[in-house]
Amino acid sequence: MRNQFLYPVAGAIIATWSAILGLITPIPAQADTMQKSAHDFTFTAIEGGDLPLATYKGKAMLIVNTASFCGFTDQYKGLQALWTEFQDQGLVIIGVPSNDFGNQEPGTADEIKTFCEGTYGIDFPLAQKVAVMGDQAHPFYVWAAATLGIEKAPRWNFHKYLINGQGQLVGSFPSTVRPSDETLRSEIKAALPNS
Repeated sequence: MRNQFLYPVAGAIIATWSAILGLITPIPAQADTMQKSAHDFTFTAIEGGDLPLATYKGKAMLIVNTASFCGFTDQYKGLQALWTEFQDQGLVIIGVPSNDFGNQEPGTADEIKTFCEGTYGIDFPLAQKVAVMGDQAHPFYVWAAATLGIEKAPRWNFHKYLINGQGQLVGSFPSTVRPSDETLRSEIKAALPNS
C-alpha cells in the first residue's frame, strides 16, 4: 500500500525537477553558440573573398571594430605598431569596419581601404564593413556577446577582442583601452603561441 502511494509521488517529484532543470538548461541554439570557437566564423575581406578565422588557428588574434571618422581613429597607428611588433611571434590583427556608432564609417570598402593604407600605413587584414551590434550583427559578434556576456559587447568603435590560438575568447577591451596599454600588451603576450 505504501509503495503504491510512494511511486506516484516520486514520479511527480522527478517530473517537477525535470521541468525545473529544463528551464535552466540552455536552449540548443545557445548551447551550439557556447560550443563554437572563433575559428568557426568567416568575415569577407575588404578586397573581396572570404576571410576565415580558421586560417589563423594556432595564432593569437586581436579583432577590432573600426571607424574612419571617430575620436579613436588614431588607434589605427597603435594597432599597426602592435602588428609590426608581434606578427612574427604569432599575432594577427583584424580590423572590422562598422558604421554602428555615430555613422562614423560611411565609406565604401575601397574608400576605407584607401584611407587606412594611405593615412596609417595599415597592412594587417581588414574585413568589409559589418554590423557589430543589434539584429544585423555579424555572427562572430553575436557569439562573442553570448560567450562573454552582453556587457563585454562593443559599445563604441575600436572595441577589442583577444582570441588565443585555440579560438577561445580570452579578453575584451573597450574603446578607451589604447593599443599601447600595458594590460592589453601583457595579455597579448600571454596569448601568443609558445608563450
